Amino acid sequence: MKSVLVALATATAVSAHGWVDNITISGQFYQVPLHSLDHENLPYQDPYMGEWAPKRISRKIITNGPVEDVTSIDLQCGGSTIEGQIGSEPAPLHAKAVAGSEVSLRWTHWPDSHMGPVLTYMARCPDSGCDKFLPGDEPIWFKIHHEGRHTFDKTWPDDIWATVSIAQHHITSILSFLTLEQTPFMKFDNEPYRYTIPECLKPGFYLVRHEIIALHSAWAAKGAQFYPSCHQLEVSGSGSVVPSASNAELVGFPGAYDAEDPSILFQVWAPGPYNIPGPAVFECPAQ
Repeated sequence: MKSVLVALATATAVSAHGWVDNITISGQFYQVPLHSLDHENLPYQDPYMGEWAPKRISRKIITNGPVEDVTSIDLQCGGSTIEGQIGSEPAPLHAKAVAGSEVSLRWTHWPDSHMGPVLTYMARCPDSGCDKFLPGDEPIWFKIHHEGRHTFDKTWPDDIWATVSIAQHHITSILSFLTLEQTPFMKFDNEPYRYTIPECLKPGFYLVRHEIIALHSAWAAKGAQFYPSCHQLEVSGSGSVVPSASNAELVGFPGAYDAEDPSILFQVWAPGPYNIPGPAVFECPAQ
């Protein structure tokens, strides 16, 4: 039975990866189009939509495949240098959000076998906005949330990672058919991932970088797979904190990760703890 489950998960992994499909911010729904060189606004390909086509707050993602080089500028927001988009292309709009509020993101087509941590960073954009801002590799990013390995059980698939909560339920029905007991995959059923904008942040424009690091092949060098995406916020509120080197650990992308880091070069199928890569999570100063 276990070999059947592994085969099913492997088949799923080969057939599809994933990306953030949509974002809900302050009750407003935003579709995240997957772009390609042939279609400017996938999945909105109707040429007659014209000015009525949905506008983007998310930076372009060309492919649903991973970034595998931690030194590449594509690690920043899911660009694809090989396909002509180097690093990060700004979106035209910003989503309005209040500091301290919650943001929900839904992934799509995520293989259950691609276990690993989920991380979210923010960076402050210039006062003019994020829509023309390209960060380069400057250390301006601060981490606001991360989740890694929650539990470990020697019997796969009872090893629960943060990615389980966003895995599509397309494999759940198969697992439920093959097993009489409830597996961890059935407990989440494509729940959205949620992060909270730090309440203390000074109002302004911010770029959010959200990613999954898939570790199923990370036992070998350059085996870790990075799936980053970025969206743009205009944050309001009464906060006054601007994260800087004096009050936060700031990193750049690329630059935040090392290919030889034990959290990147990692045997996901072995028991034991997992240390999430990157800086410590930013915390608002005590009042």
